[in-house]
Amino acid sequence: MKNKSYTLSILASTICLGLFPLVSFAQSSTTEATQDASKSSTVQTILDYVPELIDATPTVLPPESNAPIVPRQQDTQDRTWADQKQSHVSMWLDRTANHMDQWFGEPDPDHPADATLRVIIDQSYDKHDQYEVKPRVRGKLKLPTLQRKLSLVFGDDSLDNELESNVAIHNENPAFQADKSFDRRRVREDNASIALRWSEFSKRLPFDLDADLGLRSGDDLYVRLKAKRDWQMANDFNFHAEQIYRYGSKSENYLRSNLELSYTPPQQALVSNQLSFTYADKQDDDLNWDNHLFRQHQFFDNNRFSYGMYTGGFYNNNDLRLNSWGPFVSWRQPIWREWIFLQGDLRYANEHREHRSHYLSSALRLEALF
Repeated sequence: MKNKSYTLSILASTICLGLFPLVSFAQSSTTEATQDASKSSTVQTILDYVPELIDATPTVLPPESNAPIVPRQQDTQDRTWADQKQSHVSMWLDRTANHMDQWFGEPDPDHPADATLRVIIDQSYDKHDQYEVKPRVRGKLKLPTLQRKLSLVFGDDSLDNELESNVAIHNENPAFQADKSFDRRRVREDNASIALRWSEFSKRLPFDLDADLGLRSGDDLYVRLKAKRDWQMANDFNFHAEQIYRYGSKSENYLRSNLELSYTPPQQALVSNQLSFTYADKQDDDLNWDNHLFRQHQFFDNNRFSYGMYTGGFYNNNDLRLNSWGPFVSWRQPIWREWIFLQGDLRYANEHREHRSHYLSSALRLEALF
């Protein structure tokens, strides 16, 4: 088993190194094909047909909009006790970041240090696993004085493994005790991560790279690399790729690839496919994968209404399986204030491994930004 895990780790590393050149080649090929298509009407690529098909699909939903439905934050900072506390915490974080920034040199008034904090309460329910609640925290203090931008990051580091535009509520950390609604030990360990992050490495690299050195779960010393890049393609298509590698003294090897292909026409609903592969020495399977194919609307500012198809599976002991599939729907919007968000997800999917036929599962996220 060790030899197999080592082989898969080498394979995943090879994919990491080859990912960006391969996509660059694909982009170049697409561009050349598009140029050829302009010369000859008989030559077309799949990127020519998909927009026509999507645009021809009828819809009864409202048009896209950026109209706000909550008051602007600058207009509500002192309106209520909650607004005052949010403003005080945000200012305290910024002051702390500026104080730390002074340790490394003279701060630039035009580029001051700043900080962000996400406080999340995730809740989920289904008839098999019942009710579960997981508080999560993720913060970042940016320290721009150093030539290579230094940040202090803390909280649940698994949130950084997801795409920023991740369509569904997800937590890759399983509970220690499946029969508990609130696993205090898991919550404590998941949020007990702190690291220094170096960003903006050499501009000669063909992708953005972050490097973390930190401590997870109290005693897991780790290093982490995250490379990402965006490609603008023909016909309003965009491709985004991320590769994450982490090695911990206790958790050992962890690799994750995030890929997203999106069709984003101006003032129209987008269509996207988000695919992720995960390999980890400490997970049960050799490789896990999840895929969301969906359409996403924005009916007002900071709103997301998404619906589509989920598929997920695993590769283990030379066995490649589609373990779960089914439709899903997700809604996210600010409530009451710009800095408070509510997101609800519904999914109707099966689990082949657990011998569960299709069933309804729900997730609810309350998120406050500071």
